[in-house]
This record gives sequence, structure tokens and C-alpha cells, in this order.
Amino acid sequence: MSDRRIAVIGAGLTGTVLAMGLADRGHAVHLVERRPDPRRAHVDGDRSINLALSHRGLSALAKVGLDRQVVDMGTPMRGRIMHDRAGDLTYQPYGTVPEHHLVSVSRNGLNSLLLDGCELRPGIEMSFGHRVLDLDLDTGTIEMQVDGGADVHRRYDVVFGADGAFSAVRQRLQRTANFDFEQDFLEHGYKELTIPSAADGSYQMEPEALHIWPRRSHMLIALPNPDGSFTGTLFWPLEGDRLRDLDAGRARDLFADDFADALELIPDLEEEFRDHPVGNLVTTRCAPWNLDDRILLVGDAAHAVVPFYGQGANAGLEDVELVLDRLDTTDDWERAFADFAVSRKPHADALAQLALDNYVEMRDHVASRWFLWRQRIERWLHRLLPHQFVPLYTMVTFTSTPYADAAERARRQQRIAGVVAVTLVLVAVLVLIVVLALVR
Repeated sequence: MSDRRIAVIGAGLTGTVLAMGLADRGHAVHLVERRPDPRRAHVDGDRSINLALSHRGLSALAKVGLDRQVVDMGTPMRGRIMHDRAGDLTYQPYGTVPEHHLVSVSRNGLNSLLLDGCELRPGIEMSFGHRVLDLDLDTGTIEMQVDGGADVHRRYDVVFGADGAFSAVRQRLQRTANFDFEQDFLEHGYKELTIPSAADGSYQMEPEALHIWPRRSHMLIALPNPDGSFTGTLFWPLEGDRLRDLDAGRARDLFADDFADALELIPDLEEEFRDHPVGNLVTTRCAPWNLDDRILLVGDAAHAVVPFYGQGANAGLEDVELVLDRLDTTDDWERAFADFAVSRKPHADALAQLALDNYVEMRDHVASRWFLWRQRIERWLHRLLPHQFVPLYTMVTFTSTPYADAAERARRQQRIAGVVAVTLVLVAVLVLIVVLALVR
């Protein structure tokens, strides 16, 4: 057993997998969580937006032996289905081969499974209801308030900040010199809704798909659950006809106008609209993520992104895999931390932009004929040149290609696809001219 005293702050998805990975390598880990144990108590403000796990997240989960269990508890999504105002449907496959699919899984259910995994490892001590008040960067001493009561102080050699977008560990680093931080809230918020299963327990919509109702300024999405239900999320502007100001009756009127086919499937719309809080969507960027060999930020604490590329949790889990890989190759933790932070940051920044761009695409473009045609051209080029031309979504979701590399390659490929599209149009026009000439 290592003699390093290690604290992982945050027992969400990233923190639990990191704690297990460290424990599996012989380290004693103290896993500290501000909230009560979600397996034993309902936690106010819990997020239940389903996760769309893909290659990166599942690869990290495989390192702690839980990938198969997670796949078994989830529901596959092989494409997305767009619902227009008339209720007509358009299907778009996610990948380029049948094996390409996402796994829709409950965030809370996955977190509980990971906490069970931590509990089975003797090297992990878990403390819930412990709120970090301060961190002494010189001594590694953390001051924590326990369940709103007495304060405790514990000293650690290494502290990992895996405590989310509003990280207490990062906030302490923000008070040091030369630490850069910015956060941007999206002008849209969200509210969670439920599409229950049918009376016989079956799904009321196609289960192996992400459903999207794109309406330009706003949208509704729904992800399947194994019990036949869907977890729906309404994204709506926070200004103008604001989400926070919409009462239940007004919400029904809006759904009748914009999401009529979904309204039929949500029997408790008014109740859920009244009772469920409005969530905010934030992007954070900061640097540096590390301090010597003593502190390292991972996951949302280092790089929170909006959820529209389905990569937030996947990126956090990939962080863990990359950190553990570096610790496996060197005993110099300062070097490992610095190498991870410097090499990973450009890719986290690239993902943040991809997620913001994809919100506009999901909300405005996925139902357009040009978008659908462009996707067909990209899939055709990939089949024709499988190694030379790989769609951006495929690279991001079904490979471990670093995010910035995928974005740059996609820009080059889009230029090629544009040339192909123009060429096809010109050929079609030329053929039409020849046919008309022959007819005459």
C-alpha cells in the first residue's frame, strides 16, 4: 500500500472511477462528497438527465471492470429521430457501422453502481455530507464541515478536485497568482420531464434512439430508460418568454403548439413543470489544472461543458484513464500531472466549442434538407474512403481521437465534402442540360 495520503473530492462519476483506479494501484484514498449518499437518501437538486455513454467513457469504465455492468443497465441508442411540428419523423443513424451506438443510462443509477464499486475496495474510505470549506495549499490540510455541524481538518499529500463545475478545490486555486478562469452560462436553461411507459410496460416511442423536437429557439429531447420510460429535457430561453416564468397552464399551451405529439405522452406535464427546478448550463475554462505533485483538477472541475455533444461525462471519465495511464509509467507525479494538464487542455477547450456548436445544430439544423444531404455525402465518402474520411461525430463519439485533432481533421474533410457536393450539383445540372437537349 502506498504511503501517499490521497483525497478525491467529489464522489460523482469522475471521482468514483478515479478513486477505484487509484485503489486498484495500491493507494489509500479518501473519497469526500458534499452531498448525502445518494443510494440511501434523496438528494435535492439531483440531476437526472440521462447520460449518453460512448467509447471514451466505456473505455475508462473497463479499466475498473464495470463497463459490461453499465452497458447491461442501459439502453442502446443507434440514431436520433427528429419530430417536426406535424408529428412526422426523420431518422438519422449515429455511426457508420451497425456497432456504432450510444448507451443511455441514468446518471443517478450509474453513480450508485460506481459507489458500490468503491465500497467493495478496501483501500477507499468514503465520507458523505462533508463540505470542503478551505484547502491549505502549503500543507494539504482540508477544512471540512460535516453535515452542517462541526468542522474537521485532515491533511493529505495529494488532492484531486473532481467536484464538478463549481469545484471547491478549483475555487481555492483561483485565489492564487497566475490562475486563469472563465465561465459562461448558456442563454437557455432546462427542465426535466418524464414520458412514462405504456400501460403494458412497453415504450411509447422507438426505444433505440434519441428523440429530438428541434424548434430553432428551443427544443425538447428524450432518452430511453430500461423500464420503458423516457427521460425528457426541455431546453428553453431564460430571457423573453422565460422558462422560470412559465406556469403549468402556459406550458401545456406551448407544448400543444410546438410539441403536440410529445404532449400526448406526458400525462403529468403540469405537475412536473411546477415541481421540477430550472437547471442552468455552464461552460468553464481554467488553467493551470495542477499544482506541483499535490493538486490536480479533473472532469467538470477543470472543464465543464454543455451537454449537447453528449461528451461531458465521457470526457471526465477519459480524464481519469489518461491520468492513470501516466501514473502507470512514472513515479514522478508532478511530471505526470503537468503532462496531463498541458496536453489535455487544448482538447477540453475544443470539446467546449464543439458542444456549443452542436446545440445550434441540434436546435436549428438537424431537420434541414441540406444537413441531411451533407450527412449522406459524409457517410458515402466514409464508405468509399473509410480510413481517409471519417465524420466528425464518428471520431468524437466512437474513437479516442483527441477532440482538437478530430475538429481540425473535420474542418479539412468538410472542405472536401463541399467540393464533392458542388461537383455533384454541377454534374446533375450538366446531365439535365444534356437530357433536355436530346429531348428537343
